[in-house]
Amino acid sequence: MKKQSLLLYAILGESDIKSQKSVTEAVKEAIDGGAGIIQLREKHLQGKELEERAREVYRLCKEKDIIFLLNDDVELAKKIDCHGVHVGQNDMPPEEAKKILGEDKIVGVSVSTVEEAVKAEKNGADYLGVGAVFPTGSKDDALSVSKDTIKQICESVSIPVVAIGGINADNMDKLQNMGLSGICVISAIFAKENITLAAKELKEKAVKFFG
Repeated sequence: MKKQSLLLYAILGESDIKSQKSVTEAVKEAIDGGAGIIQLREKHLQGKELEERAREVYRLCKEKDIIFLLNDDVELAKKIDCHGVHVGQNDMPPEEAKKILGEDKIVGVSVSTVEEAVKAEKNGADYLGVGAVFPTGSKDDALSVSKDTIKQICESVSIPVVAIGGINADNMDKLQNMGLSGICVISAIFAKENITLAAKELKEKAVKFFG
């Protein structure tokens, strides 16, 4: 996984798109704007519908040579043979996900403490998502992680760390000089009418702050 890919990491499900665009249209625009990783997190789909959506987005990401990850669903990631998964603290442990998917696949882990970060790296995580770094509307139970904790997490592990939670073009500068490799965003891209323009602005700032 190239470090450049992590500068702008976009997460979406259909409900995150506030325009009339389809998921694939939104993903294409995000990639055109500079997103290096796409994570599909569909809260309202399952079974065949979820598989079809995942295959559709993965096909587009492959065409654009962009990393595609599934949220949580290790079995589906194996079935469609995508690049990997992102798991939370209450999901499958990274070492188990690696056993199922293979050592060459990417497994990211959500963390909010130094202890969780160190454990995740030890157990095979390829990168960490730390957050929520700012208040966020996408997860009701997300707690804000202090700047000191973010810095300590980055200093405690050798794998890349990206920040998530309420990040936008106006507050991203507050995350400088902590050791982060990039940002994960949802609404800062997909709640916008012009997704490409929103992604481009975020990517330019991410390069400046984390590149």
